[in-house]
Amino acid sequence: MTITRDEELEALRIIGRIVADTLQAMGRALEPGMTTAELDAIGRALLEREGALPAPEAVYDFPGATCISVNEEIAHGIPGARVIRAGDLVNIDVSASKDGYFADTGASFRVGRVAPSLEKLCRDGRKAMQIGVAQVASGRPLAGIGQAIGRFAERNGYTLIRNLASHGVGRSLHEEPGEIPTWPVSNERRRINRGLVLTVEPFLSRGGLWASEGRDGWTLYSEPRAAVVQYEHTVVATDRGPLVLTLPG
Repeated sequence: MTITRDEELEALRIIGRIVADTLQAMGRALEPGMTTAELDAIGRALLEREGALPAPEAVYDFPGATCISVNEEIAHGIPGARVIRAGDLVNIDVSASKDGYFADTGASFRVGRVAPSLEKLCRDGRKAMQIGVAQVASGRPLAGIGQAIGRFAERNGYTLIRNLASHGVGRSLHEEPGEIPTWPVSNERRRINRGLVLTVEPFLSRGGLWASEGRDGWTLYSEPRAAVVQYEHTVVATDRGPLVLTLPG
């Protein structure tokens, strides 16, 4: 989506705040002993209270209001009977719509104490996203997002999952300009137009290169198997740089 009117931006700000607040509340609620279904129910209730529709369920018939991926699961995890335990790495992805406008956000959370290397991966995963967001501005190359993230990953000894990309968002969950690589590519020639709404969501890993689909038809796993974190914002490109829509209220 490309924003052309102030009321479009305001509607996106509203749904951006809703998904951001939902994500943060779910992260605060995380505790050992709860199931992923119980965590998803918290997210659903918060979205419903704000009059928002869970996008994975509404758009793709996903079996849950939010995607919750634990440890070896890196994306699109189905909420269910899995019990969250101390030391787990939990990724929560929240996307929703209100009044026909969509926003998408996500983050990886540690449950209790985890290994120092995992703490560092989480810090650097958020940093990788911030580096990518900083590349968003009117007229800049789309490839700059992946190039900047790729330099950071290589410099710090990480890999990037290369078949889970950022994307356009706004009037639908996934829309033009389609997939936006968050890793370096040599044949990307598109540029960022003023008002473009997109996600920035690198999947930073300690060895993972690809995402493969599990038997349930939804859950994605790292190939080769390795720890993976994901952080995501929905942003708007302006002449002065990125405007982040998915900030808590």
